[in-house]
Amino acid sequence: MNNLTLPFTFTLPTKIVYGPKCIISLVDELKLQGGKRPIVITDKGVKNAGILDKITSILEQGNINYIVYDGVEPNPKDVNVEEGARIAREFSADSIIAVGGGSPIDCAKSVGVLMAHNGDKIKKYEGKTAATKPSPLLIAIPTTAGTGSELTFSSVITDTKNNYKMTVKSQYTAPKVAICDPELTLSLPPQITASTGIDALTHAIEAYTATCAEPISDALALYAIELIYNNLIIAVNEGSNIEARSAMLLGSMLAGIAFSHSDVASVHCIAESLGGVYDLPHGVCNAIFLPYVMEYNMEYSVERYARIAKAMGFNFDNELEGAKKAVEAVKKLAKDVNLPLFSDLGVNVNDFEKLAEMSAKNISTESNPRPMSKEDYLTVIQTAYSQK
Repeated sequence: MNNLTLPFTFTLPTKIVYGPKCIISLVDELKLQGGKRPIVITDKGVKNAGILDKITSILEQGNINYIVYDGVEPNPKDVNVEEGARIAREFSADSIIAVGGGSPIDCAKSVGVLMAHNGDKIKKYEGKTAATKPSPLLIAIPTTAGTGSELTFSSVITDTKNNYKMTVKSQYTAPKVAICDPELTLSLPPQITASTGIDALTHAIEAYTATCAEPISDALALYAIELIYNNLIIAVNEGSNIEARSAMLLGSMLAGIAFSHSDVASVHCIAESLGGVYDLPHGVCNAIFLPYVMEYNMEYSVERYARIAKAMGFNFDNELEGAKKAVEAVKKLAKDVNLPLFSDLGVNVNDFEKLAEMSAKNISTESNPRPMSKEDYLTVIQTAYSQK
């Protein structure tokens, strides 16, 4: 797929502050952007890991008046967003600091939408056009190398009434500043390192192969693939390896920029359906389905999959051989980092039809290189379930 003559636009409204110990710049960045009374949005995992204490200590040393909301759940819920917005209003917060993985950062983005629009229900702002006002200052501090949410324009929130994941997307929701300190990822346990790492790899691969990919997102995605593929196993097995952790965080960041300017595709459509119905970890679902969707897409994206194999470091004689190597490499990587099988997750086979239908309705289905119907999704889900 040659996209060199197609028009595109590229906007990155987020200032990136990157490097070990760069978290110490938090107060300076807050003041530089005019923030005086932030709400800190996070989850219990970040709090229990001691990372929240580091953040609040820095704020206190800078004489910043803040309040904490740490009730964000995995796969953030609409009720989390609405509770966060209520607390922010009661405190008269003028800014938001999001600390954590994709869940707190996505929640914080949607809290910002409610604050900007004086809204009460985040459901009103679902889609790509409903959020029309600039959000309050948002500083995102990622503690996982996975979602890239600190650099994207969208938040994925579970609609608890209808049990599905909705997307709130607008350039207004992007963080103003992303403070990306790889030292904050050192405490990630191996299993979460693995699942969030392959989540980031999924972002990069889907961004590169999506039908709406463009040259800048291509470049970012390919370097992200190289960094993640060559460092994930090291990061899982040697959690204190700061070089591997830095490579993973940078890879996740690049992948986040790539997919927010391209798109994700059918892997995410299935993962978001599973997350909506079963509240399963998003990264695990992506990791399980990435190789099977790639396999199903193969004949529609041979050239691009071969280029992915090259980014991973493989040599091959022709593009089909390279494409097959890319798929097998992803399958092997998921096994090497001990991620579960689909059949291990407790999903009821009677729900496969429903999951396939939800996946086909996802707005990112149209970005998949192979056209996907409900029946196609059902085939992929059944194939993944049969693997032992």
